[in-house]
Amino acid sequence: NLWYNKQYERGAIMKILSVNAGSSSLKFTGFEMPNEEVLISGVFERIGIDGGFYTIKINGEKIKKEKDLPNHEVAVNTLLEELIENKVVESYEEIEAVGHRVVHGGEKYTESVLITEDVKKTVEELSDLAPLHNPANLVGVATFEKMLPHAKNVAVFDTAFHQTMPASAYIYPVPYEWYTQYGVRK
Repeated sequence: NLWYNKQYERGAIMKILSVNAGSSSLKFTGFEMPNEEVLISGVFERIGIDGGFYTIKINGEKIKKEKDLPNHEVAVNTLLEELIENKVVESYEEIEAVGHRVVHGGEKYTESVLITEDVKKTVEELSDLAPLHNPANLVGVATFEKMLPHAKNVAVFDTAFHQTMPASAYIYPVPYEWYTQYGVRK
């Protein structure tokens, strides 16, 4: 991604989060770049379900905490509080970017992209192809945009990996119209 490459070229040390928002979970890893040092990692589970809890791993120690997690915003707020409490960052302004794992980008996205309104619209349109994942990915994006308005948000698509496959490998043995009309493919 052009923005990251410019930061890297000037030797900037930056802190980024890598997140995977699922329908009832939020997995994360905090990195210091460009040395790829893992500062913190973990998972929030049972978001929107009774019995919410989260686990973080920092400095080789694994910590589990129970917490009511009615929605992703509470999980993200808690994550950000843990970053401060554990001295991963002194201020949220230190987090320069959030990379979001997005399951389905169709054939439109062949690489990671900065998230724009157009990207979010496309991810929403493709939700029929990943109904358990794309809507949750969008919730994660919206929450981080709200909580860290200064940070760049980047979508990293699972489907980008498969864009270089020949048609003979990515077309499923189902009616061809499923591909032409609905985009069903590997």
